[in-house]
Amino acid sequence: DEQMGGYGRHRTAFKRGGWAGLGAELAADRARLWKRNLGRDDRVVSDHGREARYPFLDEEVVATLAATPLHLLCDPRRPPGVGDKLVLRLLARSIGLSRCASLQKRAIQFGSRIANKNVSGTALLSPDIALDELVHP
Repeated sequence: DEQMGGYGRHRTAFKRGGWAGLGAELAADRARLWKRNLGRDDRVVSDHGREARYPFLDEEVVATLAATPLHLLCDPRRPPGVGDKLVLRLLARSIGLSRCASLQKRAIQFGSRIANKNVSGTALLSPDIALDELVHP
């Protein structure tokens, strides 16, 4: 998301500053990724005795994406699920993953609706709620 325009703030940056604004936002995301996201993720994963692997953070992948013209990575003029992470969506279609290529990613706290429970610390779910309702509303 941070490298291929997958967040709503990337659309906002584009609306405010065009391609230059989007490029600046993506560059800022790449610069702070190590502090903002990976520190948290590493703490969570290592707390469970595991070590995370991030293939999209390979130095060559990051350098290649940073050098790729923005209009090939994403097109914020197109709707969510189409223009965001455009290069990944095109790749997915090219290998036969057409159905998943148009899905919108949701952060787990939003996709599971846990953020809407407004319960401090934990959220009790009703036994009559099917898992499919939470994962695929």
